[in-house]
Parts: sequence; structure tokens; C-alpha cells
Amino acid sequence: MKSILVTGGAGFIGSAVIRHLINDTEYHVINVDKLTYAGNLESLRSVSNHARYLFERVDICDVKEIQRVFSEYQPDIIMHLAAESHVDRSIDGPGDFIQTNIVGTYNLLEQARNYWSELEPSKKADFRFHHISTDEVYGDLEGTEGLFTEITPYAPSSPYSASKASSDHLVRAWQRTFGLPTLVTNCSNNYGPYHFPEKLIPLVIINALQGKPLPVYGKGNQIRDWLYVEDHARALVNVAITGEIGETYNIGGHNEKQNIDVVRTICELLEELAPNKPDGVNKYQDLITFVTDRAGHDVRYAIDASKIERQLNWMPLETFDSGIRKTVQWYLDNQKWCEHVLDGTYQQK
Repeated sequence: MKSILVTGGAGFIGSAVIRHLINDTEYHVINVDKLTYAGNLESLRSVSNHARYLFERVDICDVKEIQRVFSEYQPDIIMHLAAESHVDRSIDGPGDFIQTNIVGTYNLLEQARNYWSELEPSKKADFRFHHISTDEVYGDLEGTEGLFTEITPYAPSSPYSASKASSDHLVRAWQRTFGLPTLVTNCSNNYGPYHFPEKLIPLVIINALQGKPLPVYGKGNQIRDWLYVEDHARALVNVAITGEIGETYNIGGHNEKQNIDVVRTICELLEELAPNKPDGVNKYQDLITFVTDRAGHDVRYAIDASKIERQLNWMPLETFDSGIRKTVQWYLDNQKWCEHVLDGTYQQK
């Protein structure tokens, strides 16, 4: 039975990928995660005891440990999701982003290349290294018409997106120079269950339920293409298994929304699904608070996902309306998970 090594598998997108792999495929899964603040093994509780799942607490920057993992588990496919990913944190402290996203990716590529080069011919021919990236490497779009395609020039705006752009370039260089069989995907904004509360959608849901301000940068007119995380997980596994070596695939949700409209939609859903508000709150929308815009804030992202739809037959199953309703309901039904994140007890597991 083939095995897939997933880096960053305790993170938001990584855990969705692993749940999909265990629940919907026959692959063995090795989860390699350093367990930074954003890594949460509680997000994998439903599959953690499965016979096809293994966890290794390893930093991708640790050469010897990555060598050991490759040698011990002999993976057939690498799905590289481990990354520092929060723009605000990258502005406050870029160093961790340079180390993990650039140096860590370099180390993983080198150890994968050494491992791949020594494989027997049949296993070598099937090996794949799938690097998961972001649409933020493209910068932002002017106006309301254009879309990011796989050949859009890179123009990253933040330390985070610059570090991801760097890692994308490394992956493509290792494919062209050394022949390492790589694939790259660039996705739009993800949302859904198990999302760490520093990101917009879970932050708004949790703050609203606690009667706290709902912070919106600037006027909230930034536009993002929203992709339900389980749709993204299906796309990633599809690319890892069937994508063409050396290709890039953009993955989007066909759901462009202004941030302020996302926040208002959440408030409307909470009026319906959680009508018993905190003391002193008349309407959830009354909690919306506009704050100073983020430095270098991109205005609009939008993905052209026609290539993956055309070549790999992938389409998102969720509209924004259906996905955001599922997301709000999940947070209402899983407040223990939220409490453990907020009080830090999830890191003691």
C-alpha cells in the first residue's frame, strides 16, 4: 500500500488533507509536524487511532530527523504544507517565516532529492513532491475583472507571501535542475472547520459569541476568493496523485467577497443559529469595529481555477453560502475545541 508523507498535517489545511486521505482513500499517512502554536492534534482526533495513520513530531528544518523519517517510512508522495502563514505575524516577526518557509522547504527538497535518487526504478518513477502554496505570491489585482492564472508574474507584498514565493521558486528549480518530480498548487483563502482563531472567519465567530469587537481592517473592502477547506483537500490529493509533473495548478472557490460582507454574513447566520446573544449585545453587527488597515494590505485576490477543472476534473462542491453556514454551525457545535485553543490546553496534548 502506498504512503503519503504530509508536512504540517496538524495545521488547518493539513489536517483536512489527512482526514480526507484516511476517510476516503487507501493511502497510509505519515504526519510530520513541529506543533507550533498553529498545530493542533485535536483536529485529527477522529483519525488519530487509525491503522493507516502515524504522527512524527519533527521540524522540517531538522536535517537528521527528516532523513530518518524518509528512511523509516519510505514515502511514495510528499505533500508539503508545513509553513508559517499569518500575514500579521510575518510583519511583526519575519524571521520564523524565512526559516520555516524558505530554509525548511530547501531542507525538505534536498532530503527528498537524496531519498528519491536512491529509490529502485519503479518506486522512483512513481515518486512525487507536491508543494502547497498561496495566491498571495501574485500580489494583488487592480480593478474587478482580472484573475490570477498559473502564469501570472509573482509580486508578493508581505514577508509571508515573499517567503512563500521564494519556496515556490526553490521547488521549481529543483525540478528543472535536478529532475525532482514536483508539482505546485496556489490556493485562495481557505475557511471551514478547525481553523485557528487568529484568521478572519473563526475570529469573527468566536468574538461575536463572546460579545467582543469584530475587527475589520480599513473599510473592509478587500476582496478575497473563499475556498472551503474540504474542497481544497480534495483538490490537493487529486493533484498529488494525478497531476502532471512540473505543472502548477491554481485552486479557487469561485466565491469573491469583500471582507465586510463576509463579516456581515456571519453576523446574519449567528442571528439565526445563535439567537441568545451575550449580555449587552442587541445585534451581532453592532460589534463590527473598523481598525487601522494592515501595512501593505493587498486589495483583491481572485483565482482562475479553469486549468485544474479542465485537466483534473475538480470543482468545488460548496458555494460560499453553503460553506459558511457549515462553518458557523461547526463552531457552534465544537466550542470545546475553541476553548482548548483559546486557553492553550490544546498544546499540552
